[in-house]
Amino acid sequence: MEHPNSNQIPKTLGPQTGRLVLSLYDRNQPIFGLAAAQEILGTDRNTTQQLVFELVKRGIATRLKPGLFRLVPFELGFEREYLGNPYVVARELVGSRRDRTASKTAQTRKTDDYYLSHGSALDLHQIVTQPQLVVYATTPRMIRPKTILGTEFRFVRCKPADLFGITDVWADKNEKVRVSDLERTILDGLKQPNYCGGLTEVAKALWIKRSVIDPGKLVDYASRLKIGAVLRRIGFLMELYEFKSQPEIERLRSKLTATYHLLDPELPSEGKFIARWRLRLNVTEEELRDIVRT
Repeated sequence: MEHPNSNQIPKTLGPQTGRLVLSLYDRNQPIFGLAAAQEILGTDRNTTQQLVFELVKRGIATRLKPGLFRLVPFELGFEREYLGNPYVVARELVGSRRDRTASKTAQTRKTDDYYLSHGSALDLHQIVTQPQLVVYATTPRMIRPKTILGTEFRFVRCKPADLFGITDVWADKNEKVRVSDLERTILDGLKQPNYCGGLTEVAKALWIKRSVIDPGKLVDYASRLKIGAVLRRIGFLMELYEFKSQPEIERLRSKLTATYHLLDPELPSEGKFIARWRLRLNVTEEELRDIVRT
């Protein structure tokens, strides 16, 4: 029986490459590596490379990085480069790294040692207030930043023990990705606000989602991260924005040491000191109130 998509494959494409494309669509695997192509084709590595490169040359697939490719959807036509959903690509970039380093018995398309974070997480939670020009993913793996078809991907390294506070969301109608939940997103932003557009963007996100954020979870997560600056910043902002959670705020205060930290680590060391939270306010309370009034 003829495959339902076979009439969309260019007639000049050979039988092996045509079978590869149709098999990848059957598997719902539009992003694929050479190992997957070799498994489908049953050919040696050199032959597989030649067949995949023919797909790239014809515009039927896009090369995302060495050894990782993305099929161009039939409906878009061929002879073009196509990235697809950047959050799915970020997931696969982490996964392809794992495939190269794992043993054959451990190899798998699915990878759970990452999550989309910082500005990308704000976007997926629909609380961005400015365009996101970089895709951020956090992982214990050392992965260099990459720019693919004009989109920049940055990988923030974390300890394996810090892979918590993560949920699955639909990146598009077919693909799920892992992303930090609301509480973890806020805390990651307070740790590295430059990856979210600045501390004021993180503060605004906290304000926007204040009715659905769980204060207990915020404090639990902050305690697990054991980062003094984050404990101070989240406690100060919760109090400033009048979170109705005094026991949780006091739980944060009980963990403070005598050391002072800057409220915004990206701004100069200036402004008044606030002893209650051991912070130097290089962004004023009035500025932080003003951003949620607009």
